[in-house]
Amino acid sequence: MSVEFIGFIGNNNSSETIVRSGPVVDRNHIETLAKAHENAGFDRALLAFHSTTPDSLQVGQHVLGVTRTLKVMIAQRPGFTAPTILARQFATLDQLWPERVSLHVITGGNATELRQDGNVVDDKDERYARTDEFLQVLRKEWESTAPFDFAGKYYQVQRGFSQVRPSHDGAIRVFVGGASDAAIEVAGKHADTFALWGESYAQVRDVTARVRQAAARHGRPAPRFSLSVRPILAETEEQAWAKAEGILERAAALQDQTGYRRPADGHATAGARRLLALAEQGTRIDKRLWTEIAKLTGANSNTTALVGTPAQVAEVFGDYYDLGVSHFLIRGFDPLVDAIDYGRELIPLTRRLIAERDAGRGQHAAA
Repeated sequence: MSVEFIGFIGNNNSSETIVRSGPVVDRNHIETLAKAHENAGFDRALLAFHSTTPDSLQVGQHVLGVTRTLKVMIAQRPGFTAPTILARQFATLDQLWPERVSLHVITGGNATELRQDGNVVDDKDERYARTDEFLQVLRKEWESTAPFDFAGKYYQVQRGFSQVRPSHDGAIRVFVGGASDAAIEVAGKHADTFALWGESYAQVRDVTARVRQAAARHGRPAPRFSLSVRPILAETEEQAWAKAEGILERAAALQDQTGYRRPADGHATAGARRLLALAEQGTRIDKRLWTEIAKLTGANSNTTALVGTPAQVAEVFGDYYDLGVSHFLIRGFDPLVDAIDYGRELIPLTRRLIAERDAGRGQHAAA
């Protein structure tokens, strides 16, 4: 099983520890960060979606234009763009940059934020039912060789058809995220890759088993699995933990300026609740999973970290790989500096470690 590293390209230089000082759409930052990811050995990069941020589809197109091999994973929320239109948008990008485009489907757990874009479906299970229909129509638009009809609760299409199709075998890779039962059911039916946040070994075993069962119910092979985490690296373990404490101190001091704080209404998605429950178990979980930033901010994004030397964090990635995770979405608290740093040791060390483990398993099987 091949391993893949996914980075994160924001629209400007900001994070839990960095207050944005430039424009909201900082073209220089986007281009520099995209090229840094490519140079560091990342396979692809995520372009996020929020109700108030620049359009990830257009930013993703720009990233593709300023890089040569870096793939993009463009996040979109069902319910705000017609699936037939979004299918053609992605297929067009995939024709211009073959096999470098993937879709990350985020149904969204924060009803208050979704209403900023005019969402009228507050019930989460109903939103996932809409996502199910959305993905059915999307794939029909990509795959149908003749006009098709679709009559659902949320989408009705008469003689839908696209002249433009994906460049490779009629498909664009679909990532699905979410932690609720409804999310897992949709993932089992549609996902090529299921995206987890940085959870404990026990939580990963639980979620991946549930997704595999959902896929089997729909007669599909299990998807691949991605884990999102924030590596904090240093030359020694002691220095890495000191660095983590410094990040926590700075993030706490800047909350009013960065906006990364626990929601005042206590709102938390199913995924955030899982991370917060993990944080209640302790600040350090398993070998080196650190939960303090998740606890500070309400865990409304991937906020757990792996703390240690590059070799130590690579070892943990090997553990997750043994649990079935093949994709690692990693981003730092200093976006550009950390992306470069990950490429120096962490990414090559992890690739080498996993290749050695796979080779060892092959030798054992042959014996």
